[in-house]
Amino acid sequence: MTPEVIKEILQKFKAGDLSLQEVLETLKRLPFEEIEDAMIDHHRTIRQGFPEVIYGESKNASQIVAIMEKMKEAQSNILVTRLNEKKAALIKDYFPKCDYDPVSRTLVLKNGDVAITGLGTILVVCAGTSDVPVAREAVITAELMGNRVETLFDVGISGLHRLFYKKEALFSANVLIVVAGMEGALPSVVGGLVSRPVIAVPTSVGYGVGINGLAALLAMLNSCVAGVTVVNIDNGFGAGYAASLINHVSIAL
Repeated sequence: MTPEVIKEILQKFKAGDLSLQEVLETLKRLPFEEIEDAMIDHHRTIRQGFPEVIYGESKNASQIVAIMEKMKEAQSNILVTRLNEKKAALIKDYFPKCDYDPVSRTLVLKNGDVAITGLGTILVVCAGTSDVPVAREAVITAELMGNRVETLFDVGISGLHRLFYKKEALFSANVLIVVAGMEGALPSVVGGLVSRPVIAVPTSVGYGVGINGLAALLAMLNSCVAGVTVVNIDNGFGAGYAASLINHVSIAL
């Protein structure tokens, strides 16, 4: 439930179009609503600016549909992450207007057009094509949160001339998300070039001693570049969410 919906309810009550009992019935789902397998945090949009996000990997399709039904009733935009194609197909039977992206394994059901409220552009950079699924998760998250998002893919350090080919995008972005596996060096390179926050995302892409992304994670945590922060391995969603929060902060000078 968004602040706009609550304002609309109160305005209708003030105008006499809703009774006090109808207002109470509408608002009783705040701050949460309990169903069989979940307690849905409808208050999160008011508290944090974005609805609860459904982690789909460990839930079955029926559980996800039940949560989505309640969120749709509350007029929330819905994001489901880590969702495989089989479960997505079942969910689309219930919600045919939802959009599923098989690359990032995300599913989105919008409650209307998403207004661009971010102050600038978020640029999502990834080192290699194998990192694109994690990068796409960040893109979809940031876009749904009301941001202009641009991408710069397959520009890893084995060919840095590719990165400098799009240097204007690097220097004009307000926040940058840099996704890399292997040795995880790209965020340090980008962070050393720009004067904006860089969110580094290690991926599990790489050979044996990469240890499923641990080598990239440790390299990013040990970056000598100031202004680089790091999220968990393969956590494109967390990076997109954090970038959006940064992109919505206005500092009065």
